[in-house]
Amino acid sequence: MKLEAILLSLSVISTAAFVPNLPLPAFRTLPLFVASVEEATLDAEDRMDKSIDSVIQNMGTVRTGRANPSMLDRVKCEYYGAETPINQMATISAPSAQQLTVDPYDKSSLSAIERAIIEAELGLTPQNDGSIIRLNIPALTEDRRKEMLKQCKAIGEEGKVAIRNIRRSNVDAVKKLEKSGDISEDQ
Repeated sequence: MKLEAILLSLSVISTAAFVPNLPLPAFRTLPLFVASVEEATLDAEDRMDKSIDSVIQNMGTVRTGRANPSMLDRVKCEYYGAETPINQMATISAPSAQQLTVDPYDKSSLSAIERAIIEAELGLTPQNDGSIIRLNIPALTEDRRKEMLKQCKAIGEEGKVAIRNIRRSNVDAVKKLEKSGDISEDQ
């Protein structure tokens, strides 16, 4: 029942297109060692829950017509040789419904953050005034709505594929248990 609810929620959320710079969730393909069917089921449930959480988090980063600091959660910047999320390098706030401000803790990283926002292809143009970066959120156009729909479809499709892969690996693990004689065919 829970699996059906998960798949239903993913199908409502999703559809299919390619989204650049979308981080792919890291999932194990097969359980390392499964001693029983119950253990395999619990492992699969746990991984499916993590997949759903990832889809929900990625949906929150989709740019709508209203300013939201979580829009910049997936943006990473080169900072002293390491890829660092900008929400760890700066304070991101929404002073109005149509504007975000990024106030870096280290002012020398201002240009790197600005470059990362441009390269993230969010459809936002940063305005650097020397101490903070302002991002004006334009009103949604029909083209932008279609683009946003494609992005949501891709995120949802990615979640469905992850759930499918987890289910497949779980079925394979149970078949291996059955083949090795650890469980009977009825279990």
